[in-house]
Amino acid sequence: MEVGLLLLRVALALILFTHATQKLFGWFGGNGLTKQGEIFASLGLRPGRTLVATAGASELLAAALLLTGFLTPLGALMAAGTMGVAGLTMHLNSGSFWNVAGGGEYPYVLAAAATVLGFTGAGGLSADAALADAVERWGTVAAPPLWVGCGVVVLAVLTALPFAAVLRRSQQ
Repeated sequence: MEVGLLLLRVALALILFTHATQKLFGWFGGNGLTKQGEIFASLGLRPGRTLVATAGASELLAAALLLTGFLTPLGALMAAGTMGVAGLTMHLNSGSFWNVAGGGEYPYVLAAAATVLGFTGAGGLSADAALADAVERWGTVAAPPLWVGCGVVVLAVLTALPFAAVLRRSQQ
């Protein structure tokens, strides 16, 4: 189980890092901050450049937290919220759930993977596990109770709701 959680964290962190640097710097064939900001604005997400910078920074921080397994529930929340918004944006703009039709299927899968980590924690091969042995009360972070995972789900959904409203309004 420990190796499986480590692999999940590393894979998710690398994907989030790539997504963030595509948006922010144009790496890996991405648009970069200015062009991606224009795309966000055209979708009704304004100010586009600011929202791109916020999404990119959230993805970068989530990637770092998940990769190291430090404050994993926070990293899971940031990843699930950001990817939930991305999925919802794609879904509402394309009118389709499915990735092949431009929908949000892929970001939703990333959000689901991050949410799993909100329920399980990072596992034994993580900074959280090391700190649980050294810092009193860190065990709640290292092995989160059910309410932490539920909190990740609720807060990620609440993060996406304002964006859904903006997108719906811009489509009308």
